[in-house]
Amino acid sequence: MSQLSRRQFLVSAGASAAGAILLKGCSLNPPSPADLSPKAQALSLSPSTTPEITNVKLGYIAIVESAPLIIAKEKGFFDRHGMTNVDVAKQASWGAARDNIEIGSGGGGIDGGQWQMPMPHLISEGLITKGNRKIPMRILAQLNTQGNGIAISNKHIGKGFGVNLAKSGAADYIKDLKQSGTPFKAAYTFPKVNQDFWIRYWLAAAGVDPDNDLDLLAVPASQTVANMRTGTMDGFSTGDPWPDRIVRDKIGFLAVLNGQVWPYHPEEYLAMRNDWIEKHPKATKAILKAVMEAQMWCDDPKNRTELTRILAQRKYFNVPADYLFGPYEGKYKLGDQRQEVLRPELATMYWKDGAGSVSYPYKSHDLWFLTESVRWGFLPKSFMKEADRVINNVNGEKYWREAAQELGIASKEMPKDTSRGVEKFFDGIQFDPTKPEAYLNDVRIKNIKA
Repeated sequence: MSQLSRRQFLVSAGASAAGAILLKGCSLNPPSPADLSPKAQALSLSPSTTPEITNVKLGYIAIVESAPLIIAKEKGFFDRHGMTNVDVAKQASWGAARDNIEIGSGGGGIDGGQWQMPMPHLISEGLITKGNRKIPMRILAQLNTQGNGIAISNKHIGKGFGVNLAKSGAADYIKDLKQSGTPFKAAYTFPKVNQDFWIRYWLAAAGVDPDNDLDLLAVPASQTVANMRTGTMDGFSTGDPWPDRIVRDKIGFLAVLNGQVWPYHPEEYLAMRNDWIEKHPKATKAILKAVMEAQMWCDDPKNRTELTRILAQRKYFNVPADYLFGPYEGKYKLGDQRQEVLRPELATMYWKDGAGSVSYPYKSHDLWFLTESVRWGFLPKSFMKEADRVINNVNGEKYWREAAQELGIASKEMPKDTSRGVEKFFDGIQFDPTKPEAYLNDVRIKNIKA
């Protein structure tokens, strides 16, 4: 399909309904047909692009990172590329997703889906599986950038929680709570991955030791609001719509967006069992092409209202649509005064952001996640010698490039290198993927183990 015709389709698919749709924020039921733009039209597939199989089971968690999978299903992008029997299955937790990838769809589990990093690497190495069984996986695409934040309970209003905890005095406040015997309790959705890393980086940049100055623990994303409401948690690191819901329900406030800590940071990824990929390479690329088109669709502002109404349904996120609409525009209420700001550059993005490609799975980002794992003692320092091997075994950027070429993506839209280059954080720290040891030397607080 030509680049021009593909773009014409993506534009027309959103434009026909965009002007007529009104945001009905309280609706959790399926949108009416009048609210929806046309579904993607099926392609005439050649033998080289016809998938070997039409069914696959992909898991997801009800946060904005999952949108490309849901939209690929709802808007017909999977069908368009011959994957007519895709089951997009909600997972109760990240632990459940991990368990389900172990058994595969043949055993009632899943073949792949949405993952926090570096879960695919840890599963491949048998580090978080039952009996340390190695289940090789392949990362196929990054699903999104940003869309995460750290919410704080109302009982800490006025204590200085914001981007810079050291400057505001909140860092000392957290340490004082520990000394008084009532430690600050903060949660993430799964240990040793994305959302654990985000809150650790933010705290450590202010001189707060996340391993000693507070209590950190794992809580499923769907339980974040309830736990904050009951007062059992002081803070949460999780994905939209949950931070914004905590603010709207007036049980907490949004202290910081992770996009403020690391602009255009990598978020979650599409990854699948490698045995499934090797058996079905054409189906794998069909899935990738569908997800890529869904990512483009999600990024089109004309589709934003329809996107939020689809995700808001009971079977997906089960929240009012307007809880999603604001964050997709970059509209947040930040700080304990809930000051409304409009920062489009901090919004969730799926296809392109200010740093370039969102969808492409950079190996340099894989390396940061593994390096950060070493920083906190989740992996031994000796693992740095294994990093290249693990990344090359797990990263499937070659599948992304092949799928992009088949889709007609212009070469100028494809990254020229497997590295995005030097990454810059809000505290002045830089991560140069050619010098990961320098990063480990530069960060002040760490728990590196031999």
